[in-house]
Amino acid sequence: MARTHVFRSESGQAVRIPTELAYEDPDIELEIARAGDVITIYPACANVTEGIALLRSLPRPPEPERRDPITVPDRVGD
Repeated sequence: MARTHVFRSESGQAVRIPTELAYEDPDIELEIARAGDVITIYPACANVTEGIALLRSLPRPPEPERRDPITVPDRVGD
């Protein structure tokens, strides 16, 4: 896992993205979101159509594991 540091840039904070994680296009527009202590940076989509195309290009998740049904005995005496 790559590590980096936060530093001051004008009136905000900045993060240097290590080379091995950098985007090929240096002029890419990014979106940033925070949930608690986790900050996520991802490419911004220009519109909904582009966003849907991006989602469709992701690999499909594996098929769910098939399991035999569990038999549960009836409760007696309630």
